[in-house]
Amino acid sequence: MKEKLETPVHFSCGAMMKNKFMLAPLTNTQSFEDGQLSEDEFQWLSRRAEGQFGLVMTCASHVQASGKGFPGQLGIFSDQHIPGHQRLTESIRSHGSLAVIQLHHAGMRSPAELIQQVPLCPSANEKHGAREMSLEEIQTLKNDFIAAAIRAKKCAYDGVEIHGAHGYILAQFLSAEINKRTDQYGGNLENRSRLIIEIIDGIRSSCGSSFLLGLRLSPEKFGMKILEVKELCQRLIDEDQIDFLDISLWDVYKFPEEEEFKNESLLSHFTTMDFKKVLLTVAGKIRSGEDVKKVLAAGVDFLTIGRSAILHHDFPVQVMTNPDFVPIATPVSKAYLAKEGLGAKFIQYMGRWPDFVKTES
Repeated sequence: MKEKLETPVHFSCGAMMKNKFMLAPLTNTQSFEDGQLSEDEFQWLSRRAEGQFGLVMTCASHVQASGKGFPGQLGIFSDQHIPGHQRLTESIRSHGSLAVIQLHHAGMRSPAELIQQVPLCPSANEKHGAREMSLEEIQTLKNDFIAAAIRAKKCAYDGVEIHGAHGYILAQFLSAEINKRTDQYGGNLENRSRLIIEIIDGIRSSCGSSFLLGLRLSPEKFGMKILEVKELCQRLIDEDQIDFLDISLWDVYKFPEEEEFKNESLLSHFTTMDFKKVLLTVAGKIRSGEDVKKVLAAGVDFLTIGRSAILHHDFPVQVMTNPDFVPIATPVSKAYLAKEGLGAKFIQYMGRWPDFVKTES
């Protein structure tokens, strides 16, 4: 098992990941409100590289100021952000880890009070108070995703992951429930996928064949349908423009919510696909050494770790040393999380999750 975990992962672009562990792109709310990197976020991510995550991914980093999804979000929409990112990539790569930034726009999920304007959406959305985007705004969004990737390459990131999951703007375009457009960006799946495909093609063309490029998708919630997500995955596999697919399952052991697909686990819907040169990673409650063994045995190429990476900056080392490793039980103290490299705002944010942080009298 140890040998398997330590076996390098080779991507088709030529990048090499030293082991099977990727840090999930985790919301942490601890950078500055203008998108600049804070010392706390620098320390959080650097500690995970020090802890031997083969690939360290940033939190979702917005490509437009108007696409901010949460307070203290790390940005990549301005050249003013470059010095902070350069410092971060130098630190991550000094530990032998790949440095990857996740490119993001929250769309209708951008809080109006945070961005000081009406949020954007493929179609007007009353529930979220969002307005429909014009064709010009869609083109600008596409160009800003590509520009953010070019900026990331200048910062010495090894690559980028495009955030197309969790009901954010690209998932909003994919969703037939949310996207009611009648032009080339709405209607059938090909049209609803068009913006993602154009962004991928633009990044590959601008950043070259040796730049690591991934896409995160989620097959459920926010109007996502398993068959449509698999169809999009197959197209991306066949077109061979990306290096990896990051499928966020919420829980790697769950069965689909769609009744007609409950004959097999959500995970197996994807591991049984032929990914050809494209690699597969999944996220969702991979918390212990036993989980790691089971998910790798299911046919996943590498693992995306969230909660256990918060609890143990060196989770990869712990599991490679002891394949039966079980993370510390929660709730944990604020002092413990601080020792693991979380800043005060991140610790406060984790207090939103039931029974994660000890209540202190």
